[in-house]
Amino acid sequence: MLRLAHSPSPSAGTVKIALSILCENPNRKTGLTTLFHEFVRESLALEPGVEWIVFAGPKQTWTIDDPRVRVVRDFPANDRLQMRLLADHFRVPGRARELGATVLLTVGFVPLRKTLPTVMHMLSLQHLDRSNRVGFLRQFYRRWMARRGFTDAEMIVTNSECARDQILADEPYCGERLFVSYEGLQHAQFHPRSEPDEAVAVEEKFGLRPDYLLWVSNFYPYKQAVLLLEGYALLEPALRNSMPLLMVGGDWENRVELAKARARTLGILDDVKFVGWVGDEWLAPLFRQARIFALPSREETFGRCVLEAMACGTPCLVNDIPIMHEVTAEHAEIVDFRDAQAVAAALRRLISDAALRENLRSAGIRRADDFSFEKLTRERLNIIRAAAGQVAR
Repeated sequence: MLRLAHSPSPSAGTVKIALSILCENPNRKTGLTTLFHEFVRESLALEPGVEWIVFAGPKQTWTIDDPRVRVVRDFPANDRLQMRLLADHFRVPGRARELGATVLLTVGFVPLRKTLPTVMHMLSLQHLDRSNRVGFLRQFYRRWMARRGFTDAEMIVTNSECARDQILADEPYCGERLFVSYEGLQHAQFHPRSEPDEAVAVEEKFGLRPDYLLWVSNFYPYKQAVLLLEGYALLEPALRNSMPLLMVGGDWENRVELAKARARTLGILDDVKFVGWVGDEWLAPLFRQARIFALPSREETFGRCVLEAMACGTPCLVNDIPIMHEVTAEHAEIVDFRDAQAVAAALRRLISDAALRENLRSAGIRRADDFSFEKLTRERLNIIRAAAGQVAR
């Protein structure tokens, strides 16, 4: 893996970065939304020589107002998929060059009409697994774009060693241009210190007292919501009654209704509360008031929500996949979610063993301290400058 010798300094020359966030659906917030905003915000604070051209959809949320950030809203976002693809591949590159961009920053592709040095984020490897059932055309497009990007991007950024290993197993030739830069964490938001009357506010808003089991994720197929429900259903009714399951997250292809139907079949619908997506201001309080956070996902390149839960002092139960070992540094209960009995046993253990929960809480907080958006920004600005030829590779 290529590593840079030093982080960029405030004395580095001006770099004007074009960033397309059009790949985001304006109606559904994801981890990319946070990444885009925090990266830009931190870069403005760290380097006076950084300027941005942000391509956002007409109704897409962009909250940073700064003289060094120009927002272009001439092209559609991902709620108009075909028009967005045409824009990202053919119109955005030319417009970015016209506006004086030094380098283009993308997620998952290099434009077919490439006009600038391109740094490609590769933060999802779903195209490698047919079981994700994203559809033939979408699967073909993602795999084609990924392979083209691995060939044509000046630099490639992924967010874990596990993801790097998967990429190199499939595309070994790109190793000298491939960087690992871990995700950041908003420490001002995600911390273990409860606000006054926080438990009361959570109960009034969501109808649950503290010590519930928490899920936070959009209901994508690979998140495997049903496996959590099946393990939870094996708990004794009294345990479920003492620890209801709160499921927070946006719908995807009617997956929320499928999860509700499964909960009904399992006889646990009264113990499970589906609340949809919630405002950012509620996420940290929900983590802090939970007894356990669970993520049964079968694949992640990082898993930001686990890090957020750990930072809030919430013990985590995660699926036994390599990335969960890497991100948690083993400071979580790790179980194969395909084994419902093992999931139920892990939940019982976490419910009953206060010492175990306290060990996971304290170790998780320490682990979360290893991640920050300042570190992410310094690393990725260095990579972007390298792509623009401004620092030694």
